[in-house]
Amino acid sequence: MARTRIKICGITRPEDACAAVELGADALGLVFYGPSPRCVTVEQAWEIARIVPPFVTLVGLFVNESKLAVRRVMEAVPIQLLQFHGDEEESYCRSFNAPYVKAARVRSGLDLLKYAQSHPAAQGLLLDAFVEGYGGGGKTFDWSLVPPGLPLPLILSGGLDENNVAEAVRRVRPWAVDVSSGVEAGKGIKDAGRIAAFIAGVKHADV
Repeated sequence: MARTRIKICGITRPEDACAAVELGADALGLVFYGPSPRCVTVEQAWEIARIVPPFVTLVGLFVNESKLAVRRVMEAVPIQLLQFHGDEEESYCRSFNAPYVKAARVRSGLDLLKYAQSHPAAQGLLLDAFVEGYGGGGKTFDWSLVPPGLPLPLILSGGLDENNVAEAVRRVRPWAVDVSSGVEAGKGIKDAGRIAAFIAGVKHADV
């Protein structure tokens, strides 16, 4: 059985990045969305990026941002993967000539197959809970809404934590899981113990 990859999102401190990497995270997410309590400046992002070792993917998260603002971040921070959480069209996402994943806010009535097909260049489809605003708000969604046969690798997000991630992996069998608030001591402050428990849950489900 393939190993489920793990992304820890909303990193705001170098020490949290170090802890996540040491515990086995495959990717780290940096949020460049002003309304988020986990938003980082370019300077903060650089301090985090400079201590990330090889073969750990650094992901930049944007929501309906201007192309100029995205490019400025890309020039200043060695981001390896873009993550778009807003209403971005395929042409916008492709315009940066960089790998990207597209988020979908899952709700009844949303055709996820059609949504994935509308972003054929994406490297993955991230499924999050639908809430007012952007981001899952620590809420799960009905995993039965995930259709079989998605044409893109599936990244499961939305309300995951150490208590439910094993069940989520067993039921959905995603390519990767993405967690933020579920491994925090406070908004933007990660808890190494919770990260360890989360990663252990994923590994347990992979067996």
